[in-house]
Amino acid sequence: MSDRFLFWAPTLIWATTWHVILYQLGDVAVLHSVALRFGLASIMLFSIARWRGESLAFSPAQHGWLLLTGAVQYGFNYMGTYEAEKNLPSGLMAVLFSLMIFTNAIGGALCFGQSISRRFALSGAIGVAGIVLIFWPAIAAAREGVGVLGAVGLGLMAVTFASIGNMLTLRLTRRGASLIPLLAWSMGYGAFTLLLIATLGGVEFHLDPRPSYWISLVYLSALGSVAAFLLYFNLAKRQGPGRAALTGLVIPPMALLMSALFEGWRPTLVSSAGMVLCLVGLWGATRPVQ
Repeated sequence: MSDRFLFWAPTLIWATTWHVILYQLGDVAVLHSVALRFGLASIMLFSIARWRGESLAFSPAQHGWLLLTGAVQYGFNYMGTYEAEKNLPSGLMAVLFSLMIFTNAIGGALCFGQSISRRFALSGAIGVAGIVLIFWPAIAAAREGVGVLGAVGLGLMAVTFASIGNMLTLRLTRRGASLIPLLAWSMGYGAFTLLLIATLGGVEFHLDPRPSYWISLVYLSALGSVAAFLLYFNLAKRQGPGRAALTGLVIPPMALLMSALFEGWRPTLVSSAGMVLCLVGLWGATRPVQ
C-alpha cells in the first residue's frame, strides 16, 4: 500500500466518524458505548490475526505494556474526550486534537530520535491556525460556557494520552510485536478499562433498541477502529508519528463537509479561509525536501 493510501484512507474514515458518533448518543452511557466499540473491534482483530496465522502470545512483561497502551490510548483518551464534550463543542475538541501534530512530533523526537524540521513546525502551525479559524465561532461561544476551563483541561489530557498511546504502540512494534495482535490486545484492554471505570462508578448499563445505534457501532468498530488504526499505525511506522498526525489537519474540514451534507452546517468566510490554511499547512509539511 502506498503512503498516499495509508494517509487518505484513515483520514476519510475518521472524518465520517464525527457524524456517525451522533447515532451512538442516547440511552447508552458513553463509557459503555466506547467499551462496546473497542470490545467488538478487539474481537475482529483477534479473528483477523487467527485467520492470518499470527501468534497471539505475548510475554507477561509485554502484556503489562499492552495493558498500559490500551488503558491510555483507548480508555483514558476516549473517556477524557467524551467528558470534555459535555461542556465543549465538538469543533473545539477537533482544534485541541490538531495539537497532536506537535505532541506526536515531540514524542517521536524524544522516543525515537526523529528530527523536527523548521518547515514541518511552521507548516503544522499554519494548519492549526486554519483549524482555529474554522471553529472560531465555537471557540468564542465556549468562552461564555460553564466549566469550560475544566473541559479544556480534560481535552488536553485526552490529546496527551492519545500521543502517549501512539508512542507506546510504535515502541512495541519496533521491538518486534506484530501490529494486528498488538491492537487486538490493547483495544481489548482499553474496553476492559472503560468497563471497570463504569462499574466502579456505578454507571448503569442500558440497551439502545434503535437499529441506527447498532449499525453505527459496527461501522465505528470495523472501520473507525480496526481499519483506520491499522492503516494509521502503518503510516506512522513508515513516516513517523509527527507526519502521521497530519491527518488531524484534514479531518476537521472534511467532517465539516459531512455536517454541511447531513446536518445543515454552512461555511462562513472565516471558516473557508481556515480550510485554505489547513491545505497550505498540509502541503508545506508533506512535500518532499528539495
